[in-house]
Amino acid sequence: MASENARWLGRIAVGAGVAGAVGAVGAAAGAGLVVVLKRQAAQARAIIGKPFGEVALDADRVYKKRFGDPIELLMVGDSIAAGLGASDPKGTLGARLAKGLAKRTERSVRLTTVAEVGSETWMVPERQLPRLLPSYLPDVVVVIVGGNDVTHRIPVAESIGALVEVIEDLRERGAEVVVGTCPDLSALRPLPQPLRTLGSRASRQLAAAQAEAALEAGAYVVSLASAVGPFFVTNPDEMFSVDRFHPSELGYKRTAQALMPSLLAALGYADEVPFGHQAPADSQH
Repeated sequence: MASENARWLGRIAVGAGVAGAVGAVGAAAGAGLVVVLKRQAAQARAIIGKPFGEVALDADRVYKKRFGDPIELLMVGDSIAAGLGASDPKGTLGARLAKGLAKRTERSVRLTTVAEVGSETWMVPERQLPRLLPSYLPDVVVVIVGGNDVTHRIPVAESIGALVEVIEDLRERGAEVVVGTCPDLSALRPLPQPLRTLGSRASRQLAAAQAEAALEAGAYVVSLASAVGPFFVTNPDEMFSVDRFHPSELGYKRTAQALMPSLLAALGYADEVPFGHQAPADSQH
């Protein structure tokens, strides 16, 4: 997926960023920029590669079973939600969140993951949620998706429509929903300039739209760019895995810590959320 992402980031630049450049500096300069961006995308593909394949480790089980009274935690979305990049199941994002929730609530946590590597937002309601039995009633759901929408040039309106559908479906099951918005792609150092800047702009625009729509649909929102993004920018060697695209186990640990306040608030174990988090207007916690 990582090499595919790099390839499509090049197409984003051609389709979105170049149009403005052509109008400003003329067709000749615009054509030159297209060539540069395509070359940069090819370089990024060679650097990133696919060292983890396209299937994340299976971390689903009950954590801290001895506590009892299990919390049902569901992970949906893309490779980050699935935990691609962790070298051990316990290092995936879902496992980190399950262990953290169990420690803070003194309840066991049953982790269920339907998130899939490479998923775009529309795939969540059409491919992931249908895998859940009608009788399955999660207590809290973490949704992280959007990076592939940016790299695959999915229109923002389509991405947001699918996200709202996901939130509404999950809330109908009685679940609280926490949405981690699209990460800022400027943290991906293998992507050279101006490719990285164009990806950053598109990812931030999608994240803003996700936050607004998710809040209106009744979900908690965590800005990953604000809550954990600076760690990836300042400590890329530690926060990214060997593919330099997906989080390392430390990266997932930091991401879980960033998400945790909203999970606790959604479940009624906290009254307020910190900077980078937003609670829906109808929240009673």
